[in-house]
Amino acid sequence: MAVEEKRAWIMLVVAVTSYAVYLWVVLERPAGLALAQAPYAATLLWTVGLSIAASVAGHVTVAALASAEDNTKDRRDREIHRFGEYVGQSFVVIGAVAGLLLAMAEAAPFWIANAIYLAFVLSSALGSTVKIISYRFGFHPW
Repeated sequence: MAVEEKRAWIMLVVAVTSYAVYLWVVLERPAGLALAQAPYAATLLWTVGLSIAASVAGHVTVAALASAEDNTKDRRDREIHRFGEYVGQSFVVIGAVAGLLLAMAEAAPFWIANAIYLAFVLSSALGSTVKIISYRFGFHPW
């Protein structure tokens, strides 16, 4: 397995796991408290911070365990990375537009923050999935 594919797996696992933990903590709100009133900010910040730390630790570990020749990127690796990032970025745009529309509709900050966070998670998951599929089943540039 290529080092870049391992990095894509790390990003996918970290993104999905951290969002699942975030949802679990936020949905375990006190009884009788509306979801939009649930305390979410600290949980969001902690899960984002820990997911960044876990991702960095995973990338450093993979790079340290790989040989020098495995750490070099060839043209195919760069094209797969670029393609995955382009596909994943679509959800960043969707999240920004969703946050903007929710703000204009004067939605609660809870919904705005969660729409944007979900978009970031989907962006990371989709981009990583595209990279993994490209490594597994071949990448055919246009």
